[in-house]
Amino acid sequence: MIPDPPTSGGQLPGRPSNWGGAASRAGKKELAGRGVGTAMAAPEPLSPAGGAVEEGPEEDEDEAEAEDPERPVGAIGARSSGGGGGSSGAGAGASGGTGGALTRRAVTLRVLLKDAQLEPGAGVLSIYYLGKKFMGDLQPDGRIVWQETGQVFNSPSAWATHCKKLVNPAKKSGCGWASVKYKGQKLDKYKAAWLRRHQLHVPAAATDESPASEGEEEELLIEEEEEEVLAGVSADDKSRRLPVKGSSEPVNPAESTSPGKRVENKIRVPVRYCMLGSRDSARNPHTLVEVTSFAAINKFQPFNVAISSNVLFLLDFHSHLTRSEVVGYLGGRWDINSQMLTVLRAFPCRSRLGDVDTAATMEEEIYQSLLLRGLSLVGWYHSHPHSPALPSLQDIDTQMDYQLRLQGSSNGFQPCLALLCSPYYSGNLGPESKISPFWVMPPPEQRPSDYGIPMDVEMAYVQDSFLTNDILHEMMLLVEFYKGAPDLVRFQEPWNQEHTYLDKLKISLASRMPKDQGLCHVLEQVYSILKQGN
Repeated sequence: MIPDPPTSGGQLPGRPSNWGGAASRAGKKELAGRGVGTAMAAPEPLSPAGGAVEEGPEEDEDEAEAEDPERPVGAIGARSSGGGGGSSGAGAGASGGTGGALTRRAVTLRVLLKDAQLEPGAGVLSIYYLGKKFMGDLQPDGRIVWQETGQVFNSPSAWATHCKKLVNPAKKSGCGWASVKYKGQKLDKYKAAWLRRHQLHVPAAATDESPASEGEEEELLIEEEEEEVLAGVSADDKSRRLPVKGSSEPVNPAESTSPGKRVENKIRVPVRYCMLGSRDSARNPHTLVEVTSFAAINKFQPFNVAISSNVLFLLDFHSHLTRSEVVGYLGGRWDINSQMLTVLRAFPCRSRLGDVDTAATMEEEIYQSLLLRGLSLVGWYHSHPHSPALPSLQDIDTQMDYQLRLQGSSNGFQPCLALLCSPYYSGNLGPESKISPFWVMPPPEQRPSDYGIPMDVEMAYVQDSFLTNDILHEMMLLVEFYKGAPDLVRFQEPWNQEHTYLDKLKISLASRMPKDQGLCHVLEQVYSILKQGN
């Protein structure tokens, strides 16, 4: 599960298509889209399937639709205008004086249906938000049924807010009429057309614009400001932020070299997120990007993380074995009540790039291991052998995709964690590998095609009591898998003037050892095999 688009058929048999594929990259992945064993829940109460969602951030508009969906249209118009008196048709109050005019807040889906502006139908409504598509059925009474779960919503705003929060938990409103499309056309266009027809006293120029409510306009402004904060753009240079071309940036050798070829020690220089500008297909996808702290943008980390020392121990060992990139899955549990993601087990992928058959077998094995242990899939890891433990543009896109895939059809928030290990980067402080977690914040809604923002994640380190037998068994399997490979690290050779590569491995793993080190004699056997393995 590393960052390449799905190019091989590493889907797990019998599992949803959003579950597997990471092993098929064996360096670059197509991570799974669902967890195993642990229910995924929302960070805040959501209506049960089949129940109407009657709240939304655009309160006035939602109230007009949700307070009484059976209220005659004329009655809504009279109430909204403060005295349309006695109007009973969809446009009766609108054709009177200014006092009888329907306001935009009173123009609901029910109004548009009655006036034949819209027609009910299955799959006629859609939302596309940050790579995730939601489809809805429009009912004759103006309600919306989300096809994926059968949930019923009273308004576009309520549906849009619900769906967007699944993708981005920090989202406060859905800007429903500007986000939901009817047969490919935004709903606010239909509302504007209705207003032009019935509110004759309103100039055409006023209704040509997207009729966003005050709440929607405020939300759009907030998103624009948030984008500027995240991008580090001042008021003076908003208009002159230039993208940095990546044609001259070095490509990660591990990603451009076939498995088995010795990788040269080339350094990739990271860039700041604010220097990226708009997405550019000409940019090198292996460009590294510095992570941003949540505190720097005045936000709280949306979930807590606790990680087992055995997880770091195994992935560090895996990353040390080869000069090529490695990849693996993370298993654990998500507790919605404490908002705690506990990472309990690493599952290395013993497969090579392009080896579809081995990848499929590997993913089936990992899936069964998750089931056996009652764990959920909670993330992935991969290595940058000679580069900083920072995500590349490709990693960022992959992680964003994995976050959506792991969410799947769940109605709740399920975090997905990414770990990067840099064992041989010359900039590391000493022999210990650098292991960095990251999570991707979706780009501002007004710039959906921009790269996601890689965020630094704080983790609590939990030292295990002992190394389990399955960890030791997995280490032996990895040693056997890479044995004799041309890109296998030559552990008997010097790493620097003071240490061999084997010394460096031992020092790095020592910092992740469990409390009880009674199995050190077994580790020495593993180390002995590595020393003689070449």
